[in-house]
Amino acid sequence: MKTLNNIAKCGLDVFNTNHYKIDNVSEKVDAIVLRSFNMHDMEIAPTIKAIARAGAGVNNIPVHACTERGIVVFNTPGANANAVKELVLTTLMASSRNLFAGVAWTKSLANKGNEIPKLVEAGKKQFVGNEIKGKTLGVIGLGAIGARVANDALNLDMDVIGFDPFISVDTAWNLSRNVQRAFNLEQLYVNSDYITVHVPLTDDTKGMFNDQSFRIMKDGVHIFNFSRGELVNELDMAVALEIGKVGKYITDFPNEKILKMKNAIAIPHLGASTRESEENCAIMASRQIKEYLETGNIINSVNFPNASLPYTGKRRVTAYHKNVPNMVGQITSVLSKYHLNIADMINRSRGEYAYTIIDIDNQFNGDLAPILEEKIKQITGMVSVRII
Repeated sequence: MKTLNNIAKCGLDVFNTNHYKIDNVSEKVDAIVLRSFNMHDMEIAPTIKAIARAGAGVNNIPVHACTERGIVVFNTPGANANAVKELVLTTLMASSRNLFAGVAWTKSLANKGNEIPKLVEAGKKQFVGNEIKGKTLGVIGLGAIGARVANDALNLDMDVIGFDPFISVDTAWNLSRNVQRAFNLEQLYVNSDYITVHVPLTDDTKGMFNDQSFRIMKDGVHIFNFSRGELVNELDMAVALEIGKVGKYITDFPNEKILKMKNAIAIPHLGASTRESEENCAIMASRQIKEYLETGNIINSVNFPNASLPYTGKRRVTAYHKNVPNMVGQITSVLSKYHLNIADMINRSRGEYAYTIIDIDNQFNGDLAPILEEKIKQITGMVSVRII
């Protein structure tokens, strides 16, 4: 095992020292756990089988190159969800009450001595805000973070409308039935006093907040972006803030343009910056690596299909290969030549590649494992093979 950042001790404790060793010097390691370290200019050793990002974003990892080499890349969706949720709700209330501007103004009164109380009473009227009770919050993206924001906003006596055409069954079970469903973004835009976005950056979502969408929204709407800065067309946002169409823009992704925008509140990327979040991410990343190395099961991969079978302790073959016809048949043909029976099997695909797990019913001599591995590797379209 190798770490490229400081990983919380509780995460590293997942690895039993009798079977694992944290070695940040040697290049001959099986897996890497990291946070924000940039791996794009790093040479990845041929022994690496898996990489786990203790966080959600994996733009610091050369995912495409890993995919072609058969290296599983994991992330930790949901591990920092509570931290982000709390910050969204904190800024929702604080911005609605003009708290940020008010505190900054009050601090500017330093050195006014005995005049401060009178100045505060005279100046506080410029920071009169609004209560969020009874207002409508629109939540775009009802995944781990969005669903938590929606549920807690209901507990704050807000009306909540949500939009997510790809909502998972697990999320739907956790989402309050009192969250109103928007059938399209326009419906959400028209009805929301506040809008928070929790979607990944894709070709479809890039610049989704733009002049066209602003025109549909209520005047003075507050927009919260704790997902990705590129979801917002910043030129259009600057204009919308200047004319008051957007009342406030709260973002966790500051840059030069945003810092100069009127009524933009820039947070220094604090969304997941809590001790609890870092520990949750570290534990989750480590458990996923450990599970993969010991059983071949894949959970929360960004480049491999998720696939898992209960591990019985018998021999297991895992194969990552091109998603083309007859790959499984060729693998089982190799096994049959050595009179090995299949106890269980799963095959999952993701784009151009697929992943197969095969449990062998018979125990066999350890000398046969490298022979099987080599024979299966010789199949055209095979990327990587492991015998566990």
